Amino acid sequence: MKEFDYIILGAGCAGLSLAYELDINKKLKDKTLAIVETRDEYKRDKTWSFWKVIEHNFEDCVIKAWNSFSINSNLGSHEVVNREFPYQTVDSGLFYKKVLNQLAQNKNIQFFKNSEQLNLENSFIFNSIPLNNADRSNVWQHFKGIEIETSRDIFDDEIFNLMDFDCDQRDNVHFFYTLPFKKNKALIETTWLSKMDDITLNDYDIQLEKYIKETLKIKNYKINYQEEGAIPLFYPLNKTGKNKINIGSAGGMTRLSTGYTFLNIQDHSKYITNNIEKIHNTKAYHIGKKYEVLDNIFLNVLKNNPDKMPKIFLNMFKASSKTVIKFLSNKSNIFEDLGIILKMPKWIFIKNIF
Repeated sequence: MKEFDYIILGAGCAGLSLAYELDINKKLKDKTLAIVETRDEYKRDKTWSFWKVIEHNFEDCVIKAWNSFSINSNLGSHEVVNREFPYQTVDSGLFYKKVLNQLAQNKNIQFFKNSEQLNLENSFIFNSIPLNNADRSNVWQHFKGIEIETSRDIFDDEIFNLMDFDCDQRDNVHFFYTLPFKKNKALIETTWLSKMDDITLNDYDIQLEKYIKETLKIKNYKINYQEEGAIPLFYPLNKTGKNKINIGSAGGMTRLSTGYTFLNIQDHSKYITNNIEKIHNTKAYHIGKKYEVLDNIFLNVLKNNPDKMPKIFLNMFKASSKTVIKFLSNKSNIFEDLGIILKMPKWIFIKNIF
């Protein structure tokens, strides 16, 4: 059995972000790291987007950034402008290439397809593999996105559409999401906030084709890239131990009301790196108890009142743009939280507290 000081289980966004942060900060100069990952190759398979409320290591992996976005529903539209916190999209292919090239230079780092050769008992483990991926009876954010390219300029690439609720809801919460990378290229995604046990919602290709042709009025286009995924909007079952910390979604780094995870992973990676010398006795990192409470109330409202969600989201984004972005990125103070809460329908939320 091979022994390492540290072992990272799962080398997706969370595992690789932590390994990169440890390496560039010279924390592996005299320590060894094993990374366990089953995939045979890395290629673009995800698109990570977020408001840049903190600095991060991957500016050179950003495809595009925007200062304006819109929210649409059958009740109307609302445009939000904020130049302080640009919305950025990271290409996972560029991210993987950057991190793997960096890690390849450190002889103290080794990759393994499984953990059978490793002594897990004598290593400190960072686990990014959630235990509850099979729980389809809970609420998930599930989606499919396609990057399309047109022969002529169609998109306004200075503004993206965060949520378009003016579509078939099927007694759940459904919206489309459009990121225009160029005037003739955009990622268009159909997104559901629902349980995963209703397979009738999974006709993603039909949904996308109808939206592109009937709503966006685009008849001719080619598909360059596709991605599909599901983000659990509930806390993971993974337990920590004396020699184990869970990271990524397995460590509760997904914001339940939004599905945003990327920047929380970067914050967590920095926290672990700064405390790595005393990691056995380091206090657990959390996004914030207040967000856990608020998100659980929000998800109760979503489950019980899916038809009210387009109006709720529309009203929320009518608060100060700085306030709403900081709130959704878990960087808000109590006064900013109150600013968001006051935009919510009081009686519906009060009922769902209990």
